[in-house]
Parts: sequence; C-alpha cells; structure tokens
Amino acid sequence: MNIPHIALAWTDALDIVLTAYFVYGVLLIIRGTRAMQILQGIALLLVLRLGAQYFHLWTVLSLLNALLIVSGVAIPVVFQPELRRALAQLGRAGFHEASSLHADRDSLERICSVLGTAAAVLSRSAIGAIVVLERNAALDDYIESGTKVDALVTPEMLLSLFAPRSPLHDGAVVIKRNRIAAAGCFLPLSEAVLFDRRLGTRHRAALGITEQTDALALIVSEETGDIAIARDGRLQEVAGSPQAVASALKLALTTARRTMPRATNIIDYARTLINRTHVAADGLDKTKL
Repeated sequence: MNIPHIALAWTDALDIVLTAYFVYGVLLIIRGTRAMQILQGIALLLVLRLGAQYFHLWTVLSLLNALLIVSGVAIPVVFQPELRRALAQLGRAGFHEASSLHADRDSLERICSVLGTAAAVLSRSAIGAIVVLERNAALDDYIESGTKVDALVTPEMLLSLFAPRSPLHDGAVVIKRNRIAAAGCFLPLSEAVLFDRRLGTRHRAALGITEQTDALALIVSEETGDIAIARDGRLQEVAGSPQAVASALKLALTTARRTMPRATNIIDYARTLINRTHVAADGLDKTKL
C-alpha cells in the first residue's frame, strides 16, 4: 500500500500551531461560563442541521437555518463578558511578569503576613471581608468605585475598614503597589454556571474579579468565618491560622497564573515544530508529532 507523500511547508506548521493556540485560548476563557453551554447548543444545532440535510427534511432544515442565523446575531451580545475578558488577556498575553503588587521578596512576604494576621482575626470574629490584590491588570475602574484610602497595609487598618459599623464594611479593599488604594469598592459578580449557590455575595464578587482580571482575592465569610483565596475564577479554602493564609497567598502570587500560554512558549514550540517538519520532509526523521 502506497502512502501518498504530503509536502508540509513551514507556513503550514505555523498555521496549525497558531490555530491550536487560538482554540485553546478560547476554551480557557469560556470554561465554566454560560458561553460554553451556548457553544454546545450551537454545536448541537449544526449536527441536527447536517442530519436534516442528509435525510432531506427540508422544513426542519429551514427552521434550523433560521435558528443558526439568530444565534449568529446574538453571539456578540451574549458573549460580551467573555469578549471583554479575551481582549484583556490578549493585552497581557504573558509578555511581561511585572506585578504592581510586589517589587521585591521582602514586600511580598510583609503583605502576605499582614493579610494572614488580619484574616485570622476577622475569621475568629466572624467578620466578613474581601481584599483584592492588583497584579498585572489595572484595577483603576474598581478603585474609582470605592473610597480612596492610600494607606499602608497593616492589620489595624484592615480591621478598622472591615469593622461591622464601618461604612466601608460591605465593599472590597483593593491593594495596589503595596498600599491600600481604596475601600468599599464594587466588584463584578461571577457569571459561572458552576457557582456554588451556598456561597455568599463576597465569594461571587471574588470569583468575578478574578475571572475578568489576573487579580488575587482574599475572602473571609461572615456566616462561617471560613477563609478562601480566589484566583483565575476558582476558589481555594485556606486554614484559619495566619501562617497558613500567608503561605497560601505567597504561593498563589509567585506561581504562574493558569491562563493562555505565553507567547514566548508558543514561538519556541512553533520553531520546534517547523524544524521537525523540515527534517521529516527530507526523510531524515520519521518521528510523528
């Protein structure tokens, strides 16, 4: 049996890599949102349309065509949060790792230690709190929604801001460049379909801000006193001791965010794939990718 030889140019390999990167990025962005369910519905409509065309069900085919046209018009409206999130991630795209939160190791450890101490006290007192730590994506819009503070990050300051009788108690505190930029800030609520309805508004707000930006959020439940960290649209429960909270925060801030692959990694992979393609074309290497 003769296997036909297919000439694969380096541009074809690059085209495949870029397409795979785009599809992978889109799936990461819409994962766990209503957009994924909508895409599944559209895919089902396409399958039904092919079946109707194959079996010559012309009336059903016309109806499915109309539904697909309506779906195409509605996609930009329904996917608006995901499109905004995609553009924000494209702006970051992993080209830099500089974070506005910490400029050195000492600053990072101090911020984490202060937050751990404050969270432990708030947890024991069952006082609700949410602290957002800015990283690469600017949070200026959310800072503007609250009351500007511009104060050092200390346990005493955080406890006073989240005191039950404080007018800023119900909002979020945003930390920017190692300082408390604002308090009483409004955050977007998560639209994830897998959201646990037993969790409160603070948890939903923490998920929302971490879905739309690369920020990190620390939450203390007012009902149970439980402490959690939100990152990349996901919650992680943390033990109530100051050391445990500080360690979890430091780990989350120093590890790579689970997002679209870095452009440098994609370029390196593309080069490797192109080199292998040329080798295979010359008959020097029969290894399959």
